[in-house]
Amino acid sequence: MSKGNTFVGMDVHQRSIDLTLAEGGHDGAITHFASIGGDLDSLDRAVATLRQRTTELYFVYEAGPSGYGIYRHLRAAGLRCAVVAPAQVPKRAADRVKTDRRDSRTLALQHRAGALRPIYVPDEDDEAMRDLVRAREDAVHNRRRARQRINSFLLRHGRSYPHGKKNWGARHRRWLAAQSFERTAQRITLEEYVGTADEAEARVTRLTEQIRSLLAAWRWQGVVEALQALRGVSLIVAVTVVAEVGDLTRFTPRELMAFLGLVPSEHSSGARRRQGAITKTGNAHVRRVLAEAAHAYRATPALTPFVRQRQIHLPKEIRDLGWKAQLRLCHRFRHLSAARKHPHKVRMAIARELTGFMLAIARRVTSPPRAGAPEPSAPTEIIVLRRPARPRRTTTGTRARNTAKAS
Repeated sequence: MSKGNTFVGMDVHQRSIDLTLAEGGHDGAITHFASIGGDLDSLDRAVATLRQRTTELYFVYEAGPSGYGIYRHLRAAGLRCAVVAPAQVPKRAADRVKTDRRDSRTLALQHRAGALRPIYVPDEDDEAMRDLVRAREDAVHNRRRARQRINSFLLRHGRSYPHGKKNWGARHRRWLAAQSFERTAQRITLEEYVGTADEAEARVTRLTEQIRSLLAAWRWQGVVEALQALRGVSLIVAVTVVAEVGDLTRFTPRELMAFLGLVPSEHSSGARRRQGAITKTGNAHVRRVLAEAAHAYRATPALTPFVRQRQIHLPKEIRDLGWKAQLRLCHRFRHLSAARKHPHKVRMAIARELTGFMLAIARRVTSPPRAGAPEPSAPTEIIVLRRPARPRRTTTGTRARNTAKAS
């Protein structure tokens, strides 16, 4: 192999990594290098061998359950590495054979052609906060399942809460504590179910308090606090959005909406245009919390005590933008509901516009730059997407055409 640029495609698994090399140039040779172990020591030995045979190495692999350990390890060694989304790798529709070697070959070829777009890799601190947020989400899911088991057990024995909807408040818990059974096995079953639900509730509370306390040392604290100026965007919603997406300002409004899968799908051809459901690409965690936040705009615009409390220390510019979002989104919610749109479509439409206001707020907050990142460009003040205006004719051009016609 000649000294030059070499693109290394890696198909990464838990216990194996397939490496394929593509030499620089349009007609560079493509060879399968090796299939090594999935640990970093095996990768270091392979990199040492490759460094003796070529000058520049460009690594690429697909994001997956293995995380970003390989990316950070190679970047710490001074090597270029990119992580790409599996759904964004171009593949032929007629290709029906899939192997690890073929996958690594495809990555090397597409990376050499410049057809791969690297994804945003979060810092270790950002990833740690994201893990904590997802742990809380898992705890909320476990709490919901534990409560559902209690309801199912009582329903099997003909018992249901007589005072309307179960909100698991003080009144509902008093009714739950008053339930008794004649048989010992059933009494133990109920107590164990209730104990599991109480443990899940305590775990959710602990994780919420940990997120609140660790937020003070996080570099995105200012953005998280500013986003809470929006109605429906509580601490958990704001932290989830920032922890999952990272730097919001790297997107335009349209790109952010598409990144979160909130834009409608489309299958158009010729004069026929057909739009379908939202694409649901990107991060499902953010899409879920945005849908919950959008539900808060079903009421009339008002600065509730909760919103006022979150806006106490925010600058007037951020507070005004939060009120502007309320006026816009509450009106939009009422308009779509009056048009008899499906409630899910209404919430998704509100969530889509809510991301635009979030981006506008994030651009107005000064956050510490990411280590090794380039200087950000000047922010634009786009909040609501509008169709660009049609260019107007200039006086000079009109005169020229009139002169030509006269002649």
